[in-house]
Amino acid sequence: MRPADKSAVRHLDLFAGMSEEAFEALFETAYLQRFPQGVQLIGEGDPADFLHVVLDGQVELFATWNGRDTAITVLRPVSTFILAAVLRDAVYLMSARTLEASRILMIPAEKIRSVMLEDAALAQAMIRELATCYRQTVMNLKNQKLRTSTERLANYLLRLHQQQQQESVTLPFDKRTLASLLGMTPENLSRAFGTLKPYGVEVNGRDIHLTRLDELEGFAKADPLIDVPTN
Repeated sequence: MRPADKSAVRHLDLFAGMSEEAFEALFETAYLQRFPQGVQLIGEGDPADFLHVVLDGQVELFATWNGRDTAITVLRPVSTFILAAVLRDAVYLMSARTLEASRILMIPAEKIRSVMLEDAALAQAMIRELATCYRQTVMNLKNQKLRTSTERLANYLLRLHQQQQQESVTLPFDKRTLASLLGMTPENLSRAFGTLKPYGVEVNGRDIHLTRLDELEGFAKADPLIDVPTN
């Protein structure tokens, strides 16, 4: 692993507080692998053999049932998945696939559990990480249950605007993935974009022009008890 990659992982909240000795012990059995776009990395129901760290690219976490699938979240560097399954030595509840060429660091789950028992800072960071994930899950659930699909899209676009800091924002992935992420069909997403047109939302492929931010904000009614950081 390149020094820059190791430094990026070291500065993740999950690993930043642990001792240098414990950090080196954790990574002595880890390995880095490159994956092309469209590769399934893990499958729901499979045993959690590794904690994965996204160093480059994009990874979609998704779930399937009865011939249907839905996007749960999209991860970008530098982030990890799936800690809960690793700590419980349980099966994955989600699958993961690359949305673009990606570099993934894979840390053996057994090593994570053993080092956690020896390093209190790592154990505390894992508790904080799981608590954060739980709160984000609750916020996502409120977003899905309390808002219409058009309201969800409006708030997503506003979060994207806050992240990119420009009037014209670019969707980080295709519209089909966005529709699934927001809990709607591609057809419903298209209609939702049409509904937002009077609020200054103009669509040109993956480029979205937001020309009436005040009106869009008035429609969206963003709420810090619901809205989570942009994926």
